[in-house]
Amino acid sequence: MSIDKAINYDDLRRLAKRRLPQIAFDFIEGGADDEIGLDRNQQAFRDVALVPRYMRNIDGINQKTELFGRTYDHPFGISPTGLVGLFRHGGDLMLASAARDANIPFVMSGSANCTVEDVGKTAPDHGWFQLYAARDNKISEDMIRRAEAAGLSTLVLTVDVPVHSNRERNARNGFTRPLKMTMETRLDAMSHPGWLLDYLKNGMPVISNWLPYAKNGANADDVANLVSEQVTAPLTWDNVARYREIWPRNLVLKGIMHVDDAIKAAELGVDGIVVSNHGARQLDRSPGSLEVLPDIVAAVGDRMTVMLDSGVQRGSDIVTALCLGAKFVFTGRFTLYGVSAAAKPGADKALDIIGREVELIMAQMGAPDIASLGDEFIYKPQPRNY
Repeated sequence: MSIDKAINYDDLRRLAKRRLPQIAFDFIEGGADDEIGLDRNQQAFRDVALVPRYMRNIDGINQKTELFGRTYDHPFGISPTGLVGLFRHGGDLMLASAARDANIPFVMSGSANCTVEDVGKTAPDHGWFQLYAARDNKISEDMIRRAEAAGLSTLVLTVDVPVHSNRERNARNGFTRPLKMTMETRLDAMSHPGWLLDYLKNGMPVISNWLPYAKNGANADDVANLVSEQVTAPLTWDNVARYREIWPRNLVLKGIMHVDDAIKAAELGVDGIVVSNHGARQLDRSPGSLEVLPDIVAAVGDRMTVMLDSGVQRGSDIVTALCLGAKFVFTGRFTLYGVSAAAKPGADKALDIIGREVELIMAQMGAPDIASLGDEFIYKPQPRNY
């Protein structure tokens, strides 16, 4: 199958799997521990039924969405996904370019293989920066200042990585610090020549934003080790208050799953939150993001912008989250499979597929624009009196 013939998430996933060796594909695909959370994220969407309303005017479905004072063409954006350069050399900027061309936000990962300055040049009006807080506060604060100087509009502080999670696929494949690839893993890589040639030509990608804080002459492994040591920071609400003080633009907390944490974020003047369980890659027994969304919206939806990611594989998933109160939705694996499979055309294709699915679902439901989506489309069984 060529990228032109891909019609959905699963097609992009299969194309990516065909190109990538197992060690790389499993890094994208996998979750934590028993990977129960992966299924739970999806089941949460399946458990919500959408009720269509017919005999409505649906000419010219309008997906335009205002978010933090900017109007985007769709109600979704690209979640931060780390180590994209391992799957496709230059992939981070391909995703940024695809987001720019589609007029949606791109959240640059804190473990990206390009710099915040690169994103500022490539997609200045669409790039956001994800911050993994460092143990060394000077590193975090310098990164924040770099993001501001690069012109990025939104800082996304990811709060759900207090420790490294137990990702058993990575352990089995030898994707650890340091790398311990088995002979089987090496032989598998040889059976994926397109990826292997790319890897041999460019080497292990560097987590570039962290390079200035590493020792002189640091290689990719040295920088990765620094990141591994630094990102499990003792992040507290005091840190959030400090970042709010020094960051003058939109501040978003990603990884909020509890109502009380959402309320605290609002009290500290945070502009928005992303309800997220990190794609089921951190706490395996976490509820699905969609499961906790309605209570969080009820608690703070009138005080801050509530967004969602994790488990999004269909346009109907996006519409469901919007109907349940999310103002915006992000997806990570969808576009990561696309860019891994076919570079920027693959990322473009992923966004085309998502946009088309959202449009079709909205039309089928009788929702002409994003503002019309809401609770009326959610099926809620009612007792009947006969």
